[in-house]
Amino acid sequence: MPTYNLKINGELVTVTADSDTPLLWVLRDELNLVGTKFGCGIAQCGACTIHVDGVATRSCQLQISLIDKEEITTIEGLSKEGNHPLQEAWETVDVPQCGYCQAGQIMTAASFLKENPNPSTSEIREAMHGNLCRCASYNRIEKAVAIAAEKMS
Repeated sequence: MPTYNLKINGELVTVTADSDTPLLWVLRDELNLVGTKFGCGIAQCGACTIHVDGVATRSCQLQISLIDKEEITTIEGLSKEGNHPLQEAWETVDVPQCGYCQAGQIMTAASFLKENPNPSTSEIREAMHGNLCRCASYNRIEKAVAIAAEKMS
């Protein structure tokens, strides 16, 4: 099996995995970064969202062999103290019900707010529409993203 040198959450790590292994499973099974969740396995639900060079990316469909020098950020690396404005807004609004999709929601929102720090309500909805929440916490998610945007600007 090939060996890969990855930069994850600011740290260099070396892993051995089959070249077609999705990054999601390397993160969870090899590196014990279990905040990134498996949802659908076909990049449709957003539970596995991470950042690749700051861009929200579905890790369930990203083969490890496609990673070269990109910087990977998981929910664990978004803020070591858990005080990113999105994480704080999530807590303020009490967004999660079951919580399963929340890491992917937050990672999608973080990438979006980097690109659009002062979004309208419709822009938030459009940016977040690809992340599914079985508990239907969409109104609270939208509100938390708006609160975080205010804090970040």
